[in-house]
Amino acid sequence: MTRHIRHAAAFCALLLVALLLNAARVQVVQAGSHDGNSANRRADIARYGQPRGDILVGGRPVTGSQDTGEQLRYERTYTDGPLYAPVTGFSSQLYGTTLLEHAEDGLLAGTDPVLAPLRLWRDFTRARSPGADVVTTLHPAAQRAAYAGLRGRKGAVAALEPSTGRILALVSVPSYDPAELSGNGAEVARAWARLNADPDRPMLNRAVRQTYPPGSTFKVVTAAAALDAGVVTDLDAPTDSPDRYTLPGTTTTLTNESRGCADASVRDAFAFSCNTVFAKLGVETGVAHLTAAAHGFGFNDAGLRIPFSVAPSTFDTSVDRAQLALSSIGQYNTRATPLQMAMVAAAVANGGQVRRPYLVERAVRAGGGTLSATGPRPVRQAMHPSTAVRMRALMRDVVERGTGANAAIRGATVGGKTGTAQHGLGNSGTPYAWFVSWAQGHGDPEPKVAVAVVVEDAEANRGEISGGGDAAPIARAVMRAVLGS
Repeated sequence: MTRHIRHAAAFCALLLVALLLNAARVQVVQAGSHDGNSANRRADIARYGQPRGDILVGGRPVTGSQDTGEQLRYERTYTDGPLYAPVTGFSSQLYGTTLLEHAEDGLLAGTDPVLAPLRLWRDFTRARSPGADVVTTLHPAAQRAAYAGLRGRKGAVAALEPSTGRILALVSVPSYDPAELSGNGAEVARAWARLNADPDRPMLNRAVRQTYPPGSTFKVVTAAAALDAGVVTDLDAPTDSPDRYTLPGTTTTLTNESRGCADASVRDAFAFSCNTVFAKLGVETGVAHLTAAAHGFGFNDAGLRIPFSVAPSTFDTSVDRAQLALSSIGQYNTRATPLQMAMVAAAVANGGQVRRPYLVERAVRAGGGTLSATGPRPVRQAMHPSTAVRMRALMRDVVERGTGANAAIRGATVGGKTGTAQHGLGNSGTPYAWFVSWAQGHGDPEPKVAVAVVVEDAEANRGEISGGGDAAPIARAVMRAVLGS
């Protein structure tokens, strides 16, 4: 009997060892494959098992969490969803996260290690910390002014604080309501299919993910490069420019929409946006100086994040003289996001210094303690300070006596530049209307806001008139909102 008991005990011990080995194999060796198995919902259940941290604008949350009582318990909610969608993006139980919801997902979801005071204990218990709140730099009144100005149109607005790089407004129209994508039911799948099939692409963030030919707004870069290089020393001297400029090495001629461009000074050519003067000036300045200026402003920077990624704006550095002439007036392969052109205006307003833009002011624990804060980013000098002074004078002339009169604000100093960008086969598309600007209130020691506006479906298609007529009033409304605060 004793022998049988020993055999049974040995067999039970063997079974126990086998069970332990199998458990170790499942939990250690095969853990990765089980975690990644589409049938494993534990991660999703844990992810949506607690409220998500909020995104704040002007001290108030524009997001929330709704208890559905289902297995994936909490769904994301949005206040003024279409207004802030180009900033928040969406957090969907079916389709994941985008934009700020994605870039700050660890903090919002409570999984970022910085939220756990005892990291080893959290790893052992698999507990989640409460999600943190993300405080944005947005100016609520500026955001609303930009959205109201574009409503019914197609385009985008970006606004910055020149001295710091804080993003004050980021708007893209048409937009969408991220709440439509929050859950996991059939209606979410239908909304996803409808939004992706929409030819107007409402989920495209035109302010940072779409590049456009900047047209004559790029003349700010060309003028700064020419001044820095010493090609232009007197803004009021005649430029010996023809009314019809033949592109070097070709028989193609460039003309102007404005009158009086023949032999115009740089000051007059900038105010009334003479293409021939700036095409010729770009060729005289040369590709090396123009490339250096474009890079200084931020063109060809593929690493810009705010904290989500920004499409790189491009200036082609491998061009012949004819292509350089077109590039100098914002055509050919030159392309820019609205955010990039706001950076150009901000550099002029900030003495030639470019601050890298940022959208997140700080992250705050659920209990109120600050986790991290974002101050002004490092400075890059895009032009000499003396050049910036003269560029500010040129941009003031555009508003005071040139094509940008619709951006004028009583009691404030405003500088701007209109632009109309041709596009489409044979330039057959309705031109994009651009306006870039900065504003300084009476009594302010420095400009408080820089803005870039692009309208894709501009009503007018005559040269610079659409930039001043369609885009400038939107910029004015955004600047007034900031100055008024």
